[in-house]
Amino acid sequence: MAGPRDMEDPMSFTIPQPLKVEHDHLHQDLSRAITQGGRTGEAARVVAQRLHAHFHSEEDYALPPLGLLSALLRGDVPPEDTAKAIGMADRLEAELPRMLAEHREIVAALRDLTTAARDEGHDDTVAFAEALVLHARTEEEVLYPATILLGRYLKLAQGDPQAD
Repeated sequence: MAGPRDMEDPMSFTIPQPLKVEHDHLHQDLSRAITQGGRTGEAARVVAQRLHAHFHSEEDYALPPLGLLSALLRGDVPPEDTAKAIGMADRLEAELPRMLAEHREIVAALRDLTTAARDEGHDDTVAFAEALVLHARTEEEVLYPATILLGRYLKLAQGDPQAD
């Protein structure tokens, strides 16, 4: 969970707590699906394999800049945080095609999980898989664009002539 500033990390912004908690819950739900065994468990393992590195990318650079939104609204973003957030947003923009391709792979694996779970009567896992597909769409349609736009805004606010 997002918490106080880590003593070794000078960055004062983190992933907004609701997003971090949602990621944590998705991990827990996926772990439960794996323990169901059978085709459901195997399909859940495939989802986990595809999801693991993707979640790390999101938590490393795609979502933390969103933790600056409230401070930005107050006009209270330290310059070192501005530079760090711009770097993260630029990285997301550069990595966006890969991130979206990973989403397609994850969603395909979730379809297989949904089929297996439905066939084996695991309604809770069907609901989880459907929620994770919606989560991916939220990232694609809201969170990733917000991070990229935040980075562009911060560049413009600094007077960067290269800001898109």
